[in-house]
Amino acid sequence: MSVVRRERSSNRTVRSGPLALGRQASFWVSAGVVVHTFWSSAAPAMTYQLYAEEWHLTHTVTTGIFAIYPIVVVTILILFGDISDHIGRRTTMLLGLGASLIGAFLFAVAPNVLWLFAGRAVMGVGVGLTAGPSTAAMVEFSAEGQAKRAASITAAAQAFGFVAALLLGGALTQYAPWPTHLSFWVLFALIALLFAATWFLPRHVGGQASSRWRPKVPSLPPGLRPAFTLASIAVTTAYTHGVLILSLGGQVARDLVGSPNAFVNGAALSLFAITSGVLGIVARDLRPRPAMMLGAIASAVGMGLLALSVAWHGLWIFLAATAMSGVGYSLLFLGGLTLINGAVATERRGGVLSAVYLFAYLSLGIVAVVLGAIATQRGLGLAVDLGAGIITLLSLVTIGLIAMLGMSVNTPAIPSTADTARRLTDRPEE
Repeated sequence: MSVVRRERSSNRTVRSGPLALGRQASFWVSAGVVVHTFWSSAAPAMTYQLYAEEWHLTHTVTTGIFAIYPIVVVTILILFGDISDHIGRRTTMLLGLGASLIGAFLFAVAPNVLWLFAGRAVMGVGVGLTAGPSTAAMVEFSAEGQAKRAASITAAAQAFGFVAALLLGGALTQYAPWPTHLSFWVLFALIALLFAATWFLPRHVGGQASSRWRPKVPSLPPGLRPAFTLASIAVTTAYTHGVLILSLGGQVARDLVGSPNAFVNGAALSLFAITSGVLGIVARDLRPRPAMMLGAIASAVGMGLLALSVAWHGLWIFLAATAMSGVGYSLLFLGGLTLINGAVATERRGGVLSAVYLFAYLSLGIVAVVLGAIATQRGLGLAVDLGAGIITLLSLVTIGLIAMLGMSVNTPAIPSTADTARRLTDRPEE
């Protein structure tokens, strides 16, 4: 027989049976779902060049394989962005993990490029269903007095997914048999284990949204627009790094920087994730506004170094570029997520977070398609320079919005991650 209880940290109902995981274990399983979203995103990063050589693909096609993923994610976020507020985080994450499992299988057995497009699309369904709910679940499963960790550990979990995909993918691609298949069998096995663990999460229903769910474009609660605008631009700027790191990064390292070893290139690209993960933990007590400001500056510097590494064919400059870009990504994402987590009520959190991710993935898909076409027609070097310019421009827009909207979003209600924790954990029990 199930047990129904009211959690103190939010006004949500949790139904748990005798085999349901506890709060701390549920927090880390939710973090594992976050890891899977970025592992799935980065999984093919080191194999795009192999696909291009084996099947004689252009840059347009390889970036198209990458781009179909965020395009599908955006579609899912538009139609199903707030579904976890109605049917529960657990159920939504299980549906998403099931789709990701199918996507990993299609990559593992792919005999031609059409299977890659299909696999990438199904992975997009999986990530679109899990990105917002897993982030919301981490906030809601945070232990009392420790909810401030949610945003920083989310950033660290994303970084771990990046690092695992790039290092393991690079090693298996360079040294193991079946270089275009084995890493996806590993991913398939890990998602299967994560699906099994998620099955035992408490059957909670988020904030118990009162209206019946139906597909709709995400909407914002009144008064949230300034905070949402700033957070969305910051997270979008952060995510757009993925085009240069995940879609083109392996080919840039090999063809433009001059490093032929897939494992070395994966390690170089993983610096992006390592620095972002470390910063996500170290800088978790930064207020959102300075975090986003410093992140935008670091991103612009990183893009300048990336363009320089391509021009000078310098591996060490490329390493510095990926590391600095990781700093920028982490601070932008951390600042934006902390800001929005502190501004939105529990019963709307899943939908609002999904709306933030919607804009981020939309930018990712559009920029990937544009740069892929330019790389095919005008050369990879020009595409990298243009991509670096786009991210620099987004960084400047973020800085401008901080200056314009800073006073309207830097209120006592959302001053810092630590204060956000007190808001989430000090509500009276109902």
